[in-house]
Amino acid sequence: MQTKKHIILFDGICNLCNGAVNFILKRDKKKQFRFVALQSEKGIGLISKFEIAPETDSIILIVNNHVYTESDAAIEIAKLLPALWNWLSVFKIIPKKVRDGIYKWIAKNRYRWFGKRKTCRIP
Repeated sequence: MQTKKHIILFDGICNLCNGAVNFILKRDKKKQFRFVALQSEKGIGLISKFEIAPETDSIILIVNNHVYTESDAAIEIAKLLPALWNWLSVFKIIPKKVRDGIYKWIAKNRYRWFGKRKTCRIP
């Protein structure tokens, strides 16, 4: 039976984000994720369709028409990974405001710390 595909929107020029995509691809044995760069035509269309704020540049997970952003997206992705990695979902116990604060701090500094590509990755 074919599993439902979950859509992960990511910053296609961010090295950290591309590293996260590689990490997920390597561990996604069920092939349950599809990846779309935020900057791509399809990414822009999904942002519009799901009425996601256009300035959102974090990872976005869409599952059954439900949108997860920031730390919630990361935790939901971890829950869908194999047993060794899904334990990361334990971070859900940390208040969302704190989790998202840390997430936003990393996101704000990601280009400076990890660099960025000249062109968008399209997996």
